[in-house]
Amino acid sequence: FKLSINDIFEDYRITGGVRFAFDLDNYEFMLSFQNMKHRLDQQWVLHRQSIKNYTNQYISKTTTHNIFYILKYPFNEYFSVKGTLSARYDQETFLSTDIINLQEPNINNFWGIGKTEFIYDATRYLGTNLYTGTRFKLFGEYYQSLTSENKNMFVFGGDFRWYQKIGRCAVWANRMAFSGSLGNNRLLYYMGGEDNWLFPKFNTNVGLDTSYNYAYQTLATNMRGFYQNIRNGNNFALISTELRLPIFRMLLKQKLRSNFLYNFQMVGFCDVGTAWSHTSPWDKENTMFYQVINGKPITVILDRENNPLVAGFGLGARARLFGYFVRLDYAWGVENGIINKGILYLSLSLDF
Repeated sequence: FKLSINDIFEDYRITGGVRFAFDLDNYEFMLSFQNMKHRLDQQWVLHRQSIKNYTNQYISKTTTHNIFYILKYPFNEYFSVKGTLSARYDQETFLSTDIINLQEPNINNFWGIGKTEFIYDATRYLGTNLYTGTRFKLFGEYYQSLTSENKNMFVFGGDFRWYQKIGRCAVWANRMAFSGSLGNNRLLYYMGGEDNWLFPKFNTNVGLDTSYNYAYQTLATNMRGFYQNIRNGNNFALISTELRLPIFRMLLKQKLRSNFLYNFQMVGFCDVGTAWSHTSPWDKENTMFYQVINGKPITVILDRENNPLVAGFGLGARARLFGYFVRLDYAWGVENGIINKGILYLSLSLDF
């Protein structure tokens, strides 16, 4: 739930938001103040989030506090540069599921973060989830631990999107995204699923590369047709394409009074990508090429002949319900030339 208020000239804006999970345990709070009176926009953000972590050995709860100071300067109506300074405090608490975890101390991390973004946006708005034109973003961010000089991380990446109008209101949308991390600590990407998937599922059959120290983890989406973690690593790259068809706007020439019919869309899509940890996706040191089976007293390592690239394709529907843009997708994944069983996705998000 998010609420914003601004003055009549829209020079100042205050935004507050809250999000709860169905279990009422994971939550998120946000408060923001924006000063847009001058050409140089300024924003202050306070953010708090709590997430439960489940592993085979323990259950923990991570509480994160962030404070952001954001500056944005537009060179013209299309191109701008954005800088962010932030501080982050993470506290991981182990739940007392047994005597070992009862004795585990809390883990505290303090980070100072700097981020720079170059943003280009020459798109035109044609309707909800419908655009024409090109936009992209290039970014780099540096994390430095405030409690240990040996903990640092550099994250870089880009996101390019191109939209082509077809006919009166249909749109062919394309996206290419990539990102990677360097340093003593890394960012771990789990590829699979889509953004804001309401009932996500995680693939436990793909192992992690334990030769790196991971500071944080995040999702690399969209890769529809698979559960989360069909591929993982500290780098990822993917391409997505969608054909967006606002069916009722295409068939009916008169103005639609129904908000549901006006925004309803049918979509055909395809995703291709991979995630990896070493020199390239084809490096045999990546965990997708082997499986470790821990036995007693023998540990077996199986070689796996995998194609690092995975793909997904399918059909979907989009509509605005109760103020939310709801996406329903059904996708089939393609791995090693084999088409897997289809997966149904229900999510709340725009664009890709």
